[in-house]
Amino acid sequence: MAYEFEQPLVDLRARIDSLESERKNGKPDDAGPELQELRAELARQTTDVFAQLSPWDRVQLARHPQRPRTLDYIRSAFTDFVELHGDRRHGDDLAVVGGPARLNDMPVMVIGHQKGKDAKDNQRRNFGMAHPEGFRKARRLMLQAEKFGLPLVTLLDIPGASPFLADEERGQAWAIAENLQTMSRLRTPIVVTVIGEGGSGGALALGIGDRVLMLEHSMYSVASPEGAASIVWKDAKFAPEAAKSLRPFADDLANLGIIHRIVPEPAGGAHVDPRGAAQLLKTALVEELAALQELPLPKLIDRRYGFYRSLGVVAP
Repeated sequence: MAYEFEQPLVDLRARIDSLESERKNGKPDDAGPELQELRAELARQTTDVFAQLSPWDRVQLARHPQRPRTLDYIRSAFTDFVELHGDRRHGDDLAVVGGPARLNDMPVMVIGHQKGKDAKDNQRRNFGMAHPEGFRKARRLMLQAEKFGLPLVTLLDIPGASPFLADEERGQAWAIAENLQTMSRLRTPIVVTVIGEGGSGGALALGIGDRVLMLEHSMYSVASPEGAASIVWKDAKFAPEAAKSLRPFADDLANLGIIHRIVPEPAGGAHVDPRGAAQLLKTALVEELAALQELPLPKLIDRRYGFYRSLGVVAP
């Protein structure tokens, strides 16, 4: 699938792939100059297209169906991952995944929202909209990280917590609130990264940390553009206008001091080169955790508290 704004880039990549395939299959090697020209044209057009993206284009990019998910990053950037299941109260929520792993040689606990890769998988995972048991599972793993001295890495990719009546009856708001409380004082370093879409309390439930990162083409906001449009204009068709007003993108939030670091993505977006995106994220996580582990725990927690207390300052 390709959005309208990226279709010219998709066509160029297809032509490049076709020529490279011909060369690998032993056909006469007379395509070298054309390949070089096409790669240069792809780089030029990619720069031009991404410089002119509208806010709504950027929302679509953050939600791209081919964008890498949490498990994709775990498989590429981590090793020895063991997925743990269940909240020990109700069941297992496939919209949240997590467990111990290694980042280089460092043992860590990694937890993230997991959207589906296709229609069937999205149905199983509720389109990444976590249920209360998913947040309770995450909290259980957070406390295990603290118990065993494992740094915590969380990956955010959720449109919003599951909003159905059954979720509220099982304590959705309470589960999110418990996670906020737990992460605010968890006695281990925490690095949070928005990898796609970070929406509302469902994102915050995994989003309190010592360092908050965003991938270059991700988004993070108090409500989805559709939700904000329904509240302000009483009509979701105004979502593109809401996307412009919300300023939910990495550069916006870095300028506002809400996040600490923007992690670059491969040219064209993470979905164009998932492995390359995972390596860029891995490099950032290793650097951030190394710096955090040099801090004494009391200072780490005090600094975490101070960061969140400082948010929301209104300029005169």
